[in-house]
Amino acid sequence: MTEEERFFHELDVDYSYHLARKMEEFKTNPELGYRTAGSQAEFETGEFLVREMKAIGLSQVEKDPIKVDAWTFKRAVLEYTDETGERKTFQLGAYQTNFSTQGFREFSLIDVGKGTKEDYQNLEAEGKLVLADINQRDEWWINFPVYQAKLKGAAALLAVQEGGYGEIDENALNAQDIAGPADAPAFSISRADASLLKKALKASPSGEIKVRLNAETAVVKDQTSYNITGRIPGREKDSMILLSAHYDSYFSGFQDDNCAVAMMLGIARALILSGYRPQKTLVFCAMAAEEWGISDSKYDWSTGAYQQVFSVHPDWPGKVVADLNFELPAHAHSRKDAIRSTWEYSTFLKEFIQGIKVDREAYPEGITVLCPIETWSDDFSIAISGIPSMVNDFAAGSFMETHYHSQFDNQEYYHEAVYRFHHQLYGSLVMAFDRLAAAPLDFSALFRGMADSLKQGIGEKLGITEEKGELTPWEIEEREWEKKVSVLEVQLREAVKTAEERGAELYQRVWTLNQQHEAALKNGQEETAASLRSQAIPLEKEMLFWFKKAQEYFVRLDWHDGVLFPQEGVASNLLYLKKAQRALEKADPSAALECLYQIDNNRYAFLFEEEVFRYFTDYVFNQPKERLAWGYGRIRRHANLFHLVERLKEMEEQGAEEFSKEENRLRAVEADQRTCYREDLLYMLQAVEKMSAALEKCLTGE
Repeated sequence: MTEEERFFHELDVDYSYHLARKMEEFKTNPELGYRTAGSQAEFETGEFLVREMKAIGLSQVEKDPIKVDAWTFKRAVLEYTDETGERKTFQLGAYQTNFSTQGFREFSLIDVGKGTKEDYQNLEAEGKLVLADINQRDEWWINFPVYQAKLKGAAALLAVQEGGYGEIDENALNAQDIAGPADAPAFSISRADASLLKKALKASPSGEIKVRLNAETAVVKDQTSYNITGRIPGREKDSMILLSAHYDSYFSGFQDDNCAVAMMLGIARALILSGYRPQKTLVFCAMAAEEWGISDSKYDWSTGAYQQVFSVHPDWPGKVVADLNFELPAHAHSRKDAIRSTWEYSTFLKEFIQGIKVDREAYPEGITVLCPIETWSDDFSIAISGIPSMVNDFAAGSFMETHYHSQFDNQEYYHEAVYRFHHQLYGSLVMAFDRLAAAPLDFSALFRGMADSLKQGIGEKLGITEEKGELTPWEIEEREWEKKVSVLEVQLREAVKTAEERGAELYQRVWTLNQQHEAALKNGQEETAASLRSQAIPLEKEMLFWFKKAQEYFVRLDWHDGVLFPQEGVASNLLYLKKAQRALEKADPSAALECLYQIDNNRYAFLFEEEVFRYFTDYVFNQPKERLAWGYGRIRRHANLFHLVERLKEMEEQGAEEFSKEENRLRAVEADQRTCYREDLLYMLQAVEKMSAALEKCLTGE
């Protein structure tokens, strides 16, 4: 039998399934579940995983202490007595904030629509509970209406998910990271329960009703939690493969992420039982505090993973050749499975899946590779530390909108064929990485992605190069700028092309080395394999170093946590500024506002007070690195259009037709963004040339 066949023989998916169910026993809220960052339930789950890792035969099982802001949610029960005298009792979900009633306490409740600034007109919210509809997927995040409620003096906000999340059932509750301060309390209420309250509110002459709330939710800053690690020692102790999944959860967390932790240990168990002897040390890490772990930060999730690679084990980058991270792996999120990866591993993974027999019951359309990685899971934190990472893609399907982060994430949506296939796929992938002499990093894939982002010049995007008659002074200035920028764009494209060619040549060299190494292992030529590995080690170290530099140089975020190249954010802003100008030239403020909505985080200038907008802008730039974690320095620019948006809204209401002042304001913003774009191109050119020179040195061995 081959190593894969022995591994498949020992796989016991039932073991993993029952382990996932066992994890549900640990909870802080007896009715709803929840084992959250730094809570007693998270601690007890970690202790359980320590025992389980030891029981299946992992060695060096350790608890790595990490610093988190702890959150414990014990209860939130709302009572209302209707007009017939019948008492209604509603279970509420909660967000990571402080609120304790010390038993049932009476409040007035009012409906504030969607919780925007306008919704509070003619309403008195001081000391009251406010009920607000929200669609976090399509509109805005929970922190904005919650902070708006805080400014209005509300005791707490009750969020009704009217769409985007929790769509599976009228009784669904939802939980997400709060991304705001702990002193702005918020809870989740189902659509079914909210509809009863809204009916009563409509019938009330005062527009408010009395309710009783019994709630206990507490955030305590700077506490200790633990990531749990175990190992299968390899012949090489300083070369490692990491498998990771998080063990904190909302509700019972069956898919997210019990099944992932259980699958990770199921793979470990089968490897041990099959007698597999790895070349590299295999590290299995159950991460704490993925869902949330830092109070009042835009980047408040993936705290455990960030701490693990930046604080606890900053020595891992350069030693760990790959991280296989797992999320929601027992449900088919699409008809086609996908591994989402950093750019640099996409080529190897595409080659790897060619040899994989896909279970068509699980995935009728096969499997593919996607890149780059996204910020939704721990692999992003791990990648930017310098460890190439990947995750089973989980964000493509409807599950995220229906069951995700609700009490309906349970075993009823378990798909055994999917779960079994993922055990086999990622177990095989571990062994494939283990057989390599050198990390199969293909930097040419990174530069191909970059080339695509630069394919269309800024002048063409903005329509600056279109033939026109007599030009205005502004258009003349614009064309002069475009000429200078187009020279830089050409230089950058050429530099990217050179870097891509060097990356491809380097990957071919690594591929040949790995093929020889695998053949030597297969033929029992251990001395030859050891010699090839010795040759590969210096090259691998150098490539991993430059992988880490590439994360520093080229990975940026937009204001909605999307991953992009450094020049893409400003390029997008320039496009929408130009469209907004043209709309104002046609006296169409509505179309102009729709364009401004797309620039940075200015969509929120439409709806909330300036203090709300400023608060959630400033905290991205004015917090210590440890509070911004994996998002630190990934957003470099911000175009603040709050007052312009407010002015255009007023003018639209007034039916104004003259917008020359507003056009001039847009031009001033555009001029600033032009400067930023040119600076971004210069930065990119320098960074690409550094990377290209480094790849050349790897090729020549200098």
